[in-house]
Amino acid sequence: MINVYRKIHPATQNNGISLMPEKLFLIDGTALAYRSYFAMIKSNLKNAEGIPTGAMYGFANALVNLLDKEKPEFLAVAWDTHAPTFRHEMDENYKANRPPQPEELQKAIPLIKEMVALFGFENIEKDGYEADDLIGTLATEAKNEQVAVYMVTPDKDFMQLVGDNVYMYKPLNRGDGFDIIDSQGVVDYFGVSPEQVVDILALIGDTSDNIPGVPGIGKKGAAKIIGEYETLENAIDQAPSMKSKRAREGLTNNKDQALKSREMIIINTDVPETVSWKELKWHGVDTEKLVSFFKRMQFRSLARKIATADSGMLGTISDKLQTEGQGSLFDVEPEPGTESESVNSASTFDTLNPDEVDYITVTSSEALQSSIDTLMQAGSWSFDTETTSTNPQQADLLGIAFSDKKNRGWYVHVSDFDKKTLLQMLKPLFERNDVLKVAHHFKYDYRVLQRFGITIKGKCFDTMLAAYLIDSGQKMDMNSLAQGYLNYDPVSIESLIGEKGRNQKSMRDIPLEDVAPYACEDADITLQLFNVMKKKLQELEVTGLAENIEFPLARVLGDMESNGFKLDLDLLSSFSDELERDIISLRDKIYHLTGEEFNINSTQQLGNILFEKMNLPSKKKTATGKYSTSEQVLAQLAQEYDVAAKILEYRGLSKLKSTYVDALPKLVNETTGRIHSTFNQHVTATGRLSSTQPNLQNIPVRTERGRGIRKAFVAAEGYRILAVDYSQIELRIIASISGDEAMIRAFNEDEDIHSRTAAELFGADSLEKVDREQRRKAKEVNFGIPYGVSAFGLAQRLGISNKEGRAIIDAYFDRFPGIRSFIEETTAFAREKGYVQTLSGRRRYIPDIHSRNQNIRGFAERTAVNMPIQGTAADLIKIAMIEVDKALASDESRTRMLLQVHDELVFELPEEETETTPQKIRSIMEQAMDLKVPLKAETGISDNWLDAH
Repeated sequence: MINVYRKIHPATQNNGISLMPEKLFLIDGTALAYRSYFAMIKSNLKNAEGIPTGAMYGFANALVNLLDKEKPEFLAVAWDTHAPTFRHEMDENYKANRPPQPEELQKAIPLIKEMVALFGFENIEKDGYEADDLIGTLATEAKNEQVAVYMVTPDKDFMQLVGDNVYMYKPLNRGDGFDIIDSQGVVDYFGVSPEQVVDILALIGDTSDNIPGVPGIGKKGAAKIIGEYETLENAIDQAPSMKSKRAREGLTNNKDQALKSREMIIINTDVPETVSWKELKWHGVDTEKLVSFFKRMQFRSLARKIATADSGMLGTISDKLQTEGQGSLFDVEPEPGTESESVNSASTFDTLNPDEVDYITVTSSEALQSSIDTLMQAGSWSFDTETTSTNPQQADLLGIAFSDKKNRGWYVHVSDFDKKTLLQMLKPLFERNDVLKVAHHFKYDYRVLQRFGITIKGKCFDTMLAAYLIDSGQKMDMNSLAQGYLNYDPVSIESLIGEKGRNQKSMRDIPLEDVAPYACEDADITLQLFNVMKKKLQELEVTGLAENIEFPLARVLGDMESNGFKLDLDLLSSFSDELERDIISLRDKIYHLTGEEFNINSTQQLGNILFEKMNLPSKKKTATGKYSTSEQVLAQLAQEYDVAAKILEYRGLSKLKSTYVDALPKLVNETTGRIHSTFNQHVTATGRLSSTQPNLQNIPVRTERGRGIRKAFVAAEGYRILAVDYSQIELRIIASISGDEAMIRAFNEDEDIHSRTAAELFGADSLEKVDREQRRKAKEVNFGIPYGVSAFGLAQRLGISNKEGRAIIDAYFDRFPGIRSFIEETTAFAREKGYVQTLSGRRRYIPDIHSRNQNIRGFAERTAVNMPIQGTAADLIKIAMIEVDKALASDESRTRMLLQVHDELVFELPEEETETTPQKIRSIMEQAMDLKVPLKAETGISDNWLDAH
């Protein structure tokens, strides 16, 4: 089915497709691969080699049907790469919260690219840029030569490119067709013209890419604002006079954030050294090789149809597929009796059948005691809390569900009990040390029950963390896991309280007769997942990692989150005033240098001042044709022009003020008077922890002004702040894992490793003869070479020639041959096994290690070397946290663990423990893991975090 979304180009057929002589189709490969993967995920397709083929099958059908419907003269598939882009340079948090790519998709994408090439289409990608930018660049080039460009993507960001000769070819949400969106279609969707889309998106933001936008402003509000004020800059200028409090305060308090969000969202249409659209002409399918590929993947029907087409010429394949009733462009159902013959290939899931379960609603003391007696006899049972909020610091407890075997559960309705009586009855159950408690996202339930007066003791099993260890790329919500592992579709929370938005209900408003079976099902399914996942952990040999590190750590992190961190609000207020004065002073200096007053936060006005009035050299423009004033552009100019340096400083202080100094006080909990961050175990591929709401691991440390924010993190009265930091932990791990004798000897003799490296590289007779510049270079070498830095990269860092960079690398490997062996052996292991692992057994799969693309393969090889080092460091700090927590509990110490930042732990220390506890913590950290070199930790004590570090 083809839907024409509003008007189409005047030269069209009845079905809305352009009659222009040449058509260029640009496919967002990454987006289509994800769409195909999730469309086929229920079928769990694999070929005889065990290769997951669902995403490939979906992608193949999309290509075949595109040929069928459009017969494109020119076509390319654009891909994201794993390399950081210019947007990451603008903001290191860009896409930081995205979950890892599913492992099966990681394995599939290189094969999809191979398949695309066999279809006769070009794969295009470029490090430093996204698929969006490549498509934008090609679309801009082609439209100027009167070619009809169709961008095949579901991503609304592409609407900024729609215009004369450029359309979006957008798949429908239900997968049975597509919309062709022109300029009027953009107006119908957003309420503004394509030229204004970036302003709309800057206000809305994009949570999946970690682009914040303006809090409180959604799609409708953004359209209203831009419709009235035309541009983001005008809206910001007029914000104080806006009637809407949400818009007024949002734009006033987040103007810098909004402008930066727009810079991040703009698609680059001038990517250098890209292929020309004229080189993308399609000459047909490589029939023999494509048939062979399809046979290998066991796509029997597709292979048969390709084989019977006439030499792969344009149109013959699509004609045959059309006559055989092939589905629409994104219709990717598996072929009955062939691809669908795989595990969990059922197209439907089992669902809750009330007649087959024994779910009991507990509303009396007698019924509660009966259920407790039954649970007391079980060796393990699961539980799940029902609450009013996803924030455990604010959530009210409505009920607790339990299950001890499949299809049986109890729901304890809290409001039917006296709190004191309920606590007395439940505490013995949760405090038993000889029973395994199972939960999905244990840390959340732990914190909720802790606030309710119950502390969970004994061993636990977290099905979310187990899923993370089994496959960090899969969805880890309970419903997705139930579908994937149990072929079961649980009742969704949305079916009870509605979708997210203003009209969503609270769980408190849902009738008990609806809540009880939902809650019991959650506990029941969690227990069933436990029985499957414990076997999976054993098969992957990561049971010890789960039981000794991840599961116990959840409890430690829960306590950290509950402890929170105290802020000196008066200091932040004074700091805000100080920054405001400095910002005003910088503003006046910029006005003086430019010769006029203007809105510095307006990228359009700033671009005109710098590049038209002052004639500063500019090589970059945005997608809308405006001058780019990105941080990268200004940093280059700042080397010669003081005004650019002042603008960078102005932006830096403005961000510091709005993002941290003014924002942090608003996050202080009214009840505790402290900030309570969330620490996530299941996000990063290396096993490192992350911090959100707010991100306390991202408090600035690189500048003196940024470090001043840490001074506002203070100890409560009667306490001090203790910081304990591992010294050069990753280098010590490299030395231990590689077994390099020279590096091990340096650490064992407590030498300064950077001075030792400098002495080895530059021929110094002793460490004392190493000068500061040599040590600086050696430090870059130590941290760069083991992670695969190239001669060019090292030369850039050190300000030397490529030849000198290569000479240093060669000298380094000559002096530390064990490092070279470690890199070679680790890469070889990844090629053979498909994964690498830490000293604790944590695995990371490296699907691109066999990629034919040199850039992709090179990144995979660097990832393979990096993972055992960073992952082991992550495991080490986790082990240390667990052991320190045990020791503090054993001593009945009042010291509280507050924060983990990379290789540092931060504590709140009672004044009476300052003589003994720091040394004990340091000792535990230095003995947390048995390496070939000694671990070294350093301590600092003060009234605030900055001075303790």
